[in-house]
Amino acid sequence: MTTMSSERTALRTLTAVAGARQSARSFLESLGPTAIDPEHADSVILVVSELVTNALRHGGGSYTLRLAAHPGVIEVAVEDPSSDLPRMRTPDLVDGTGGFGWHMVNDLARATVITPLPEGGKTVRALLPR
Repeated sequence: MTTMSSERTALRTLTAVAGARQSARSFLESLGPTAIDPEHADSVILVVSELVTNALRHGGGSYTLRLAAHPGVIEVAVEDPSSDLPRMRTPDLVDGTGGFGWHMVNDLARATVITPLPEGGKTVRALLPR
C-alpha cells in the first residue's frame, strides 16, 4: 500500500486548495502511469479539492490530507478541528452559497465515512475507484 500525508494551515484558501490538489496529483503520479484510470484520477482531484475547501471553510482554517492507495481504491482522508459533520444541503442556484460539493463527493465515491476524533474534530474519508 502506498500512502502520503500532507499537513497544512491555510493562510489563503485558494493557495491551500491548489496545494492540496498538487499533492494529490503528485501522489497519483507516484503510483505509476497505469495505476489509475485518468478519469478516476480527475475524480480523486475533485474530491480532494472539495473536502479541503470544506475543511477550510467550516473547520477553522487548518486540515490534514492523507492519501492511500489500496487494491482497487484510492482513499482520500481530510481531518479538520471542527466537530460539525458534513450534511446534504439543497444546492443554491440563485445566490451561489454552495450545497453542491457534498453531493458530488458522495456521487463520485464508492463510500464516504465520517469519523469523529476523540480530541475533537473529525476525519472525512472518501473511497474512490482506481
